Amino acid sequence: MTAVLGIDAAWTFTEPSGVALVERDGVDWRLVRVAASYQAFLADQDFEVGRHRGSKPDPHALLSKTAELLATPVSVVAIDMPLSTNPITGRRVSDNAISSLYGSRHAGTHTPSQSRPGKLSDDLTLGFARAGYPLLTSGASFPALIEVYPHPALIELAKANRRLPYKHAKSRKYWPEASLIDRRHALLSVWAGIVTLLDHRIKGVASALPLPDPSSRGYELKAFEDCLDAVVCAWVGTCVLERSATAYGDDTSAIWVPIAGT
Repeated sequence: MTAVLGIDAAWTFTEPSGVALVERDGVDWRLVRVAASYQAFLADQDFEVGRHRGSKPDPHALLSKTAELLATPVSVVAIDMPLSTNPITGRRVSDNAISSLYGSRHAGTHTPSQSRPGKLSDDLTLGFARAGYPLLTSGASFPALIEVYPHPALIELAKANRRLPYKHAKSRKYWPEASLIDRRHALLSVWAGIVTLLDHRIKGVASALPLPDPSSRGYELKAFEDCLDAVVCAWVGTCVLERSATAYGDDTSAIWVPIAGT
């Protein structure tokens, strides 16, 4: 048995971060818990579409909670946030590599800076390293911390030609001529497809993440999206464990992406 902790990490302390824990028993992966914030995960709250607040991540507390939930230790912590063994001051080799490969498919990386995610990223990297999870930039040495990026991961998961239109805040950009309710239905359709694909690889995703109602408030949709991204992060972690992902970067930072067709 082995496990992966996936974190859709916000780049600031004020925004919530989705967290997903998955475990393998035999040949199958299953979703143990998914929550829309660090606080909800630590408080034993499964996914709910309420209003969630940001907080400072605590690697020790997160790993301690996984130890309460599982009989096996986490092998991989997969985080959607720029991570590096050196202080991040701008674009990295890993950012440029992903943008070169996926930029034409509208999945290039955002540019990190000294202030965003800045110290938040440094503290996460150091905290997990102290807990026995050094940043993995190549090879297959576990336990480890890895950086992931959902956009290219979802392209490979869905075998899509370009980035999936699944971000709630960008729905008007995706469907500029559609009404609000039509945009909501289109977004939920994309989410339903992603949930189905993930459920085929991690049992329990569909039951744990029922689609929101089209009339849901914005923060409710954001909570669902954060949980969905956290599960994507965890799935990439399973691919790394199964040697079906590639690291793009250098010795200081690397973004792991599932191999096409995984």
